[in-house]
Amino acid sequence: MTKALKQAIRGKQLENLVYLDIEYGRVVIEMKPSLAPAHVKRIKELVRQEFYDGIIFHRVTRGFVAEAGDPTGKGDGGSGQTIAAEFSKEAFNRGVVGMKHKQGQIDSADSQFFILSGPAPHLAGKYTIWGRVIYGMNFVDQLKQGAPAKNPDKILKMQIAADVKGL
Repeated sequence: MTKALKQAIRGKQLENLVYLDIEYGRVVIEMKPSLAPAHVKRIKELVRQEFYDGIIFHRVTRGFVAEAGDPTGKGDGGSGQTIAAEFSKEAFNRGVVGMKHKQGQIDSADSQFFILSGPAPHLAGKYTIWGRVIYGMNFVDQLKQGAPAKNPDKILKMQIAADVKGL
């Protein structure tokens, strides 16, 4: 573990940190149960089931968003269990992690999520924010662009930090 990573997670609740490992490095997401308790609960369940391991980033647009969480890799699949929207007044800025839902169906979030690589105020009141990247945005910025990209990047492994041995 690098010094910068140790510093980023110091004092954080390990139960509310997700380690998202990609080819370029480890991205650390701090989940926000105070903003979206049902979403955080479901993300933890999926991570602990290893649902996300091996899933591709099916849409990456530089300066806007990286989307993953669809087991089909097409952007229209999920785990089969939907979650009702949990809106907050949190700003949609770089590093925000939110839940994707079906077009025009705000209570249809499932397993797909997005990481913002730039500001997106137009998403306010339309999507649920469940976390924020606190380390590794430089790795997110390296993801191959496309919908999906040719030879898309994938999630190597996602883990709840509290479950990782030898921190």
